[in-house]
Amino acid sequence: MDRIKILVVEDQTIVALNIKNKLKNLGYDVPCTAVSGEEAIKEAELKKVDLVLMDIMLKGNMDGIEAARIIKSRFGIPVIYLTACTDCETLERAEATEPEGYISKPFKEEDLYEIIETALLKSRSMKRK
Repeated sequence: MDRIKILVVEDQTIVALNIKNKLKNLGYDVPCTAVSGEEAIKEAELKKVDLVLMDIMLKGNMDGIEAARIIKSRFGIPVIYLTACTDCETLERAEATEPEGYISKPFKEEDLYEIIETALLKSRSMKRK
């Protein structure tokens, strides 16, 4: 069986590497990481990923919420938000994109695994309908 491919979108290099290593330890494939919304959209299409872990606050002209909206609408790829952000306005914008979940930074490996598996299960069941 093919390993699940996950795109990590995080503009802090050390954090992105840490997440990538956690995902690999959990048995997932991480073909690449992205640091901006624009790069995330490009990589999601090129790498044919199964899931995107998206930081809400990114460098560049496009935040993670806008990038997630585009990735979901163009490619149907489920998105989980990685966030340390707690302001209501941002969270309302994020919720409008109907993510498969949220995980607050910092997080434990087992919490990451649980949210990913739940999101993948939810995504598979939605595609069957």
